Amino acid sequence: MTSPGNHHDELPNSANPEYSLLKREGLQLFSEAGFDMDKIHLKRNASVAALYEDAISKEGAVIASNGALINFSGKKTGRSPKDKRIVYEETSKDHVWWGPVNIKMDEHTFEINRERAIDYLNTREDIYVFDGFAGWEPKYRIKVRVICARAYHALFMHNMLIRPTREELENFGEPDFIIYNAGQFPANRFTAGMTSSTSVEINFKRREMVILGTEYAGEMKKGVFSVMHYLQPVKFGQLSLHSSANEGKDGDVSLFFGLSGTGKTTLSADPQRHLIGDDEHVWSDNGVFNIEGGCYAKCIGLSKENEPEIFNAIQFGSILENVSYDKSSRIPDYNDSKLTENTRCAYAIEKIPNAKIPCIGGHPKNIIFLTCDAYGVLPPISKLSEAQAQYHFILGYTSKTPGTETGVTEPSPTFSTCYGQPFIVLAPRVYARMLAERMEKYKANCWLINTGWAGGKFGKGKRCPLKYTRAIINAIHSGELAQAEFEKFETFNLQIPKKVTGVPSELLHSRTAWNDDKGFNAELTKLAGMFKEAFTKYEDDVDADVKAAGPE
Repeated sequence: MTSPGNHHDELPNSANPEYSLLKREGLQLFSEAGFDMDKIHLKRNASVAALYEDAISKEGAVIASNGALINFSGKKTGRSPKDKRIVYEETSKDHVWWGPVNIKMDEHTFEINRERAIDYLNTREDIYVFDGFAGWEPKYRIKVRVICARAYHALFMHNMLIRPTREELENFGEPDFIIYNAGQFPANRFTAGMTSSTSVEINFKRREMVILGTEYAGEMKKGVFSVMHYLQPVKFGQLSLHSSANEGKDGDVSLFFGLSGTGKTTLSADPQRHLIGDDEHVWSDNGVFNIEGGCYAKCIGLSKENEPEIFNAIQFGSILENVSYDKSSRIPDYNDSKLTENTRCAYAIEKIPNAKIPCIGGHPKNIIFLTCDAYGVLPPISKLSEAQAQYHFILGYTSKTPGTETGVTEPSPTFSTCYGQPFIVLAPRVYARMLAERMEKYKANCWLINTGWAGGKFGKGKRCPLKYTRAIINAIHSGELAQAEFEKFETFNLQIPKKVTGVPSELLHSRTAWNDDKGFNAELTKLAGMFKEAFTKYEDDVDADVKAAGPE
């Protein structure tokens, strides 16, 4: 018997059951969109095995020794944020945070690109359709339809969206959002508003997304997240968040926020706790739920010893994207970065043994902001007030260190608002205020954890050992820190605990961890200045107590 969501069609449209199913649901949507239904061959929610076969025979994919599918995204091996556009139209224009993150596109240009994408898809023999859900909580989920020309893209979204049962698929109806992925075909860069041959655009009025000129699968994933970042607050009144989430044995939920390199994935993957999700969530009136049905983890440097859950999740049905491999043994080489540092694996969340299915939890008890401070200034652990939580959430601070990116020769500050600037659609204050309101209503504690340097800045001090950071996280979850005695950390006005089980007391206060008092003062002043400068573009848009919550 065919399992839920695994349907493969090898018949002409007129004779296959999936075509009939689509017809019952409204096949006119395809013909009205401009698809030539007499020529194209629709494969809706095809089985994993069938998608493997097509990817291997038509796209040059291979099966790795661990059973995963290895495929490549072509020229683009990462997102193209400068080519992302939001259509400027009457239903959403007053909500969108316009600027360098959300660049305007006029409706006419969108129609040109949409038609270009459909024209290209009409030239393909096979069109893959995947219907799935974004959001585990039925009350707030949306139905997403992905239409693409690559089997690997269909399998990717099979992993990343929530897979419907057969009954849910049969009653899917009209989707709430459609993605037209014609990424193999370039945009016309001479079209008004285009800056390159790549275009990733969202139209909230038409409830559509169009992709041209990039085959990087992550554009679809983050496109859905951007849609949810708009719809959840505006349509449902719920808070969407770029965070991971886990749950303890007593049902206590923690949210983890952090930019790349801060330890978000490592610290949220706790074998003593259930994983709700690793990247995208909504804090609703009922609690926390995962937006996605899978995980999209970085592979560079991946090892079974350091990240066993992710390593073991890469098996049949999973995708290795842009990962090199030994041509004879087909063993993946996770240390090879010649093609890109951004090697990725995508797998269904059920592949994680301690995942909580369905991916829904209660209201968070703890909110954890992770930062990697290369200046050695911020304490390993601080407790934040509601105003401070808004301030640090809006700034989203970490620092890049030498070796993490080409051309980075010394530590440099990175500020990504709401810990996910490329994906937010509304003004940062909207998400920050909703976060503070929920914190107050559900009595959640907020913590700032520095996984970066202590005892000196990068090159002089040492990075805080992972065992101490884990001890801090354990102290949060046990309730120890909620009852701790605190002292004030100067300039930033943070509350830091005097004692944490398993952590040397001299490490808790940044100043005492340094041997160079003058050097510490210099870095403290420098970082405080960076914070103040970075916040200037937000200070006229926040309440006075939030503005005052930053460093003096």
